Amino acid sequence: MKIRRAFADLSVGQVHYAECGAAPAPPVLLLHQSPRSWTEYREVLPLLGARHRAIAMDTAGFGDSAAIDGPASIEAWARIAVELLDALGIARADVVGHHTGGVIAIEIAASAPERVRGLVLSSTPFTDANFRRVRAGRPPIDEVAPSEDGSHLAALWQRRQGFYPAGRPELLEAFVRDALKAGGSPEDGHRAVAAYRMEDSIDRVRQPVLILRATDDPFASPHAAELQHALPQARTVDIPVGMVPLPDQMPEAFAAAVLAFLETLP
Repeated sequence: MKIRRAFADLSVGQVHYAECGAAPAPPVLLLHQSPRSWTEYREVLPLLGARHRAIAMDTAGFGDSAAIDGPASIEAWARIAVELLDALGIARADVVGHHTGGVIAIEIAASAPERVRGLVLSSTPFTDANFRRVRAGRPPIDEVAPSEDGSHLAALWQRRQGFYPAGRPELLEAFVRDALKAGGSPEDGHRAVAAYRMEDSIDRVRQPVLILRATDDPFASPHAAELQHALPQARTVDIPVGMVPLPDQMPEAFAAAVLAFLETLP
């Protein structure tokens, strides 16, 4: 199935997105982790597009989307995602988010509940006070100082290597390409997540929710139980051996879980 790519003129500037599927089909918006881009869903889009209008956007400041003015924030990214729905004439959509994208999805569902039918939270952290305290004591995840000999590029690769499946160097290559393309720092998404007060918004999420737990993702897998507790209407589905790059690591399993959930929605 053909992937179509385009730009929308929004308040932040031009925002890039890719989509698959027929325009009249039920829409589903896909939000990527940081510092990735829509390409995280390249293999997922055609699978979802067989039944839905699947749209993967580049978060503002990542991929080919313009960056916001000032510090990045989950609230600003959520607002821009809703602007994209407006620009595409979509009144209500299902929203799928992976890692940072899942945090943005929660903010959309809480701040614009009428725009969200159902929510898929894939490898999504629970960003409460404890999360912020722990994160504040850790070094940057994806930020490395530039070096004249280019060794910082190897350092960027090596920091992520242990969280990616062996024998799949193309997944790390995709990550590095997107990290280098980020409009600000590759760390901006992690900083925005760490600053987000999810405890102030998650109680307003009333939509049906699917929590996808990649069992071998050490960053996000432990948060699934916290999300389940905060969202009693949610159900959790495990994807065995899934790691940090779940959507492009296991697109078929990812898409199958999303489609099975969407089929249950009224």
